Amino acid sequence: MHKLAALLRRDTALMWQRRSDAVQPLLFALMVCVMFPLALGSEPSALAKNAGAVIWVAHLLASLLVLDNLYRSDFEDGSLEQMLLSPVPLSLMIVSKIIVHWLSTALPVLLITPLLAQLLFLPGQLLPVLMLSLLLGSLIMSLIGAMVAALTLGIRRSGLLLALMALPLYVPVLVFGAGSVWSAGQGLPWLGALWLMCAGLVLLLVLAPWAAATALRIALS
Repeated sequence: MHKLAALLRRDTALMWQRRSDAVQPLLFALMVCVMFPLALGSEPSALAKNAGAVIWVAHLLASLLVLDNLYRSDFEDGSLEQMLLSPVPLSLMIVSKIIVHWLSTALPVLLITPLLAQLLFLPGQLLPVLMLSLLLGSLIMSLIGAMVAALTLGIRRSGLLLALMALPLYVPVLVFGAGSVWSAGQGLPWLGALWLMCAGLVLLLVLAPWAAATALRIALS
């Protein structure tokens, strides 16, 4: 825990130096949700019908914006190689980066979700379902993104390739997350989709740091 706390302090300081990266997903999600009423019209019933799906897509695409920067700065200045040689487990370093990345990029977007829901006339009873599904989904997408970013680390200008690799893995998260909101809106059982997301989250919490560490070793070899 002492090593993890030191890594968290270091990664938080580095993220603060690049705090503009944390603003990009926030502004992107807000712009997506503003553009949809302009395209669909201001009819509340039409917007409410698609609100959950629109907010989910905005979260998913916003999570891809700064994913390439997860290890990039450490890779370019040589810090990543030093960490690989240090006695601290590489998987622990990856856990620290995932936590800081989620807190600085996914959490701010999650906090403005009630505002986005009001903008799109989402029914009030669906907001808790939406928030819970986004909380689970954002954690899952951060863990998946950590693995994909590690796989593409050694490739220059890997932003497009990273998105092409990550999006198919994000699709099940989108289907279950947005599907739970739709099911709740139709009065159908919706907890099953969230339980499946919880199971996926537990599996990724165990496997993702190890898989990302292996991919980083391959990229640095």
